[in-house]
Amino acid sequence: MDFIFSMFFSKKSFQVKKRKSEIEPQEVFLDALIKKREEALTSFQFEIPLKKRGVFILSFFSLFIFLAIFAQLINLQIVSFEKFQVLAQKNQFFYQKIRSQRGIIYDRNFAPLVFNKPRFDLICKVKPLKENENVFQNLATMLNLKEEIYKEIQENKEDRITLKENLNYQEIIRFEGLSDQFPACHLEKKDRREYPQEFIFSHIIGYWREGGTNDGLEKFYDDILRFRPGKIAIERDAKGRIISERVEEAPKPGKSLVLWIDKDLQETLYYALEKKLKELGLKKAAAVAMDPNTGGILALVSFPSYDNNLFAQGLTEKEWQKIQKDKTYPLLNRVIAGKYPTGSTIKPLIAAAALKEGKIKEHTTINCKGQIVIENPYFKDKPFIYRDWKVHGIVDVKKAIAESSNVFFYIVGGGYKNFKGLGVDLINKYLELFGWGEKLGIDLPGEKAGFIPTKEWKKEKFKPPLNIWYLGDTYNLSIGQGYLKVTPLQVVASFSAIANGGRLLKPRIAKAIVDEKKNIIKEFEPEVIRENFVEDKYLKIVREGMREAVVYGSATILNDLPVEVAAKTGTAEIGKKDKYHNWVTVFAPYKNPKIVLTIIVEEVRGIRLAALPVAKEVLLHFFQRGTAPGI
Repeated sequence: MDFIFSMFFSKKSFQVKKRKSEIEPQEVFLDALIKKREEALTSFQFEIPLKKRGVFILSFFSLFIFLAIFAQLINLQIVSFEKFQVLAQKNQFFYQKIRSQRGIIYDRNFAPLVFNKPRFDLICKVKPLKENENVFQNLATMLNLKEEIYKEIQENKEDRITLKENLNYQEIIRFEGLSDQFPACHLEKKDRREYPQEFIFSHIIGYWREGGTNDGLEKFYDDILRFRPGKIAIERDAKGRIISERVEEAPKPGKSLVLWIDKDLQETLYYALEKKLKELGLKKAAAVAMDPNTGGILALVSFPSYDNNLFAQGLTEKEWQKIQKDKTYPLLNRVIAGKYPTGSTIKPLIAAAALKEGKIKEHTTINCKGQIVIENPYFKDKPFIYRDWKVHGIVDVKKAIAESSNVFFYIVGGGYKNFKGLGVDLINKYLELFGWGEKLGIDLPGEKAGFIPTKEWKKEKFKPPLNIWYLGDTYNLSIGQGYLKVTPLQVVASFSAIANGGRLLKPRIAKAIVDEKKNIIKEFEPEVIRENFVEDKYLKIVREGMREAVVYGSATILNDLPVEVAAKTGTAEIGKKDKYHNWVTVFAPYKNPKIVLTIIVEEVRGIRLAALPVAKEVLLHFFQRGTAPGI
């Protein structure tokens, strides 16, 4: 090494005597190197110049890179400026809804029937989760998310996705503590509806779940109850940290409802009916109470009921299948959608029609011998026999209502011998005037119209000779049997018309709309569907007959109530051996009615009291507490 180093400083140091024949190959290399170094030292050129070709290639490559960068700058700054500006703003800002409160539902005395309970959902941007599975895996581990959710993320075409609803307290704490690691995700506060008396009010209130299917008042008045969310802009830095927040749109809370429903009456009716069903080993029934002066529904119960909190929180598949397979149909609101034969409940309406049409007068009498016999035109030795439940003797219209005489209403409805009855067409006319066979327009979803049979319907429905409307069909219709189907709501509305002197009122659940401070925004006025279709002088006779039913007739167990009561019972055959639908409709006080109550208990075994004892218990509580409407 010393030898090589010294060559840069002295030429003489390399003059070594050697024979020409002894020159080594490496010496040739060293001589060439020394010569080049001497030339460099002599001219003071310490760098060896590049070849022209190399310079050209380097220059061309540098120019290409420069032009590419310049073109990209033009694209970014001019051609795609607006696009990338929007993307930059999206990265800089994200918008979050400002939640507000859904309206509250109150009973007539401002007792709340529903509450808003806060919940927190985990909301994430979809794109970052798609691009980085590890982010999802970390969230899945922390919050116990199912792996199937990642497949939903991959298939999701929206900007955001709800990864988990209703996080519990521990999950909220865990996420908040590590939220800096998940800039694409945030917790969003929402409200969940909570129904404190789930089974008692479920068929009235229904349920509400954001983004889900709603029912009951929650569905019918959704536009009123629904809040309008505000919007807040949240600014972030490049690392996703929040820099600032500003409100761009203020939220608007939903308006609230005040109902005609009396919470205390509703509870009393529910528990009284539940107790009777358990006593009889039955499951299905319906009851509804109406104010006959306003059409306001004071209570509405349908059995079996269901837990509307399950729907508000989100049903599991197992819970949904259980409800779907339940043959008692708990989701059916039997008051507005259950269709039943009425049995003798129809008789006051037939009486009103007969009085109005002049078929009978107040003191017209018929001798009830327990049955009527009609000649069979096809088989003389096999007459048609239409039976009563007992021999009533001489009866007028009031006694016929009080004791529920079938024979009287067979004759009044269909005629007999020289007595010309109403006939099917007139019966249908008056049933329709009283609101049967049509939707009454109650403010609940799912109301049914029921069904009143006609000659034309039977002709189209059946094949000869069954398509003929027979006298026996009219007899059956006259006592609420046969093809007739009505809802309990139609019954209570028609009897309200009898109680109030001839006004068929539109049934209504909601009484008023109020703001968050309970100030009235709008009050719903009573609506008359029709009136004066039967004069009050005729309805007065009918009311007297219903009063006599309590005094000495079929509803005497109501006679010891603190107020005078009028009633009509009904027992409807349903085609099952020794099973009947048991009805009662009452109104009270008799001289100044404030409540009309209709109850039906389905499939009662034998002729026994089922609905009447419930009515008595409810009315006793209603009037003893001294808070009945107008009392």
